[in-house]
Amino acid sequence: MGPGSAARHHSASKTRVNALMAPHRVRDTEIVPACLIRLDFRAVSPERAVSRRGLFGALLANRVIRTEMRAKSLKMRAFLERVENCFASERVVTYIVLMPDQMRSYLDFEKPVAELEAKVDELRALAASGSDIGDEISRIEDKAQQALADLYANLTPWQKTLVARHPQRPHFTDFVNTLITEFTPMAGDRKFGEDEALMGGFGRFRGESICVVGQEKGASTEGRIKHNFGMARPEGYRKAVRLMEMADRFGIPVLSIVDSAGAYPGIGAEERGQAEAIARSTDACLSLGVPNVAIITGEGMSGGAIAITTANKVLMFEHAIYSVISPEAASSILWRDGTKAQEAATSMKITAQDMLRFGVIDQILNEPAGGAHRDPAAMISATGDAIAEAFNDLRNLDSDSIRRQRRQKFLDIGRKLG
Repeated sequence: MGPGSAARHHSASKTRVNALMAPHRVRDTEIVPACLIRLDFRAVSPERAVSRRGLFGALLANRVIRTEMRAKSLKMRAFLERVENCFASERVVTYIVLMPDQMRSYLDFEKPVAELEAKVDELRALAASGSDIGDEISRIEDKAQQALADLYANLTPWQKTLVARHPQRPHFTDFVNTLITEFTPMAGDRKFGEDEALMGGFGRFRGESICVVGQEKGASTEGRIKHNFGMARPEGYRKAVRLMEMADRFGIPVLSIVDSAGAYPGIGAEERGQAEAIARSTDACLSLGVPNVAIITGEGMSGGAIAITTANKVLMFEHAIYSVISPEAASSILWRDGTKAQEAATSMKITAQDMLRFGVIDQILNEPAGGAHRDPAAMISATGDAIAEAFNDLRNLDSDSIRRQRRQKFLDIGRKLG
């Protein structure tokens, strides 16, 4: 649509102009002061859409764009939906709003960092229009980085819980797509059906055959519904058993990637034997004659996590959590008050540091400053190195030694405090 036709049809409610995204600048633009624009982000990632205030922005004089873009949003493309006021007489000015392809989502306790980074974004917008403020931008960026590092160096158990649940942390599919080549997913438990909350298959890790199983939470509304938010049903655990037995038969090591709020508690799942399926999956892990390594990347909750985490080596992300029950559920049961989740999180000893001290896990994988969601690529790369090292430590053990080592590891939990 050209400038002339835009002038004739500016009142149409569905007029849309692609807003191509790159960091917070406006180019090729003459802004008419009284022009009010409504930006519609609902077409992309509705589950992470900005707040209603964030849908409205004013294009003001001096090429300044004021929008509430710090809200939760991912991979947003803006569209011009409606022009509320007329442009200058007989002249329509085309423009392109430039913004990040991926908007960062901030947790409540990250507010000081969010304010500093918002200030950096505003200064970058001014710098793009010709202002010489590079030194000021660098100073505030350094201040924001230091504030982030200080904040994450002293997280409480409840804050770690929030970080572990961050929607932008790397998921099962991210690890598989990056670390595993020739991956062939397997579906179905050969008894009832398929469960896409717990995924699995075979591929190659650094040239060696490997079996991979793990929970996938999903990264969009459709994905979360498809994968049931990472909460597996009985058929998911029976599929995991099928894959582990197949891997054992062919001498292929097993990797588990764990991130789940727990097994699905629905009526149908219980009718199909949820507890029995979890128990058999746990038993299958303990019975393997091949090395198995588990990594807890986010939430490791209840039997839903234990079912695939009973491994020779258990690694855990720095800000992940591992527990028999969620803090909210524990609060409701112990105090009959769901508002005491923070107190429950502290009392339950659910952090990676607690797990290492009790001997529940073998290693903590340090996350980038601000959490794994700040730099997923770096986190996945470091995870790949840790996986390779863990399997290398088990390489020379025979089947009986592998089983004995795994059995003794779990017998020693709580007996030897680190």
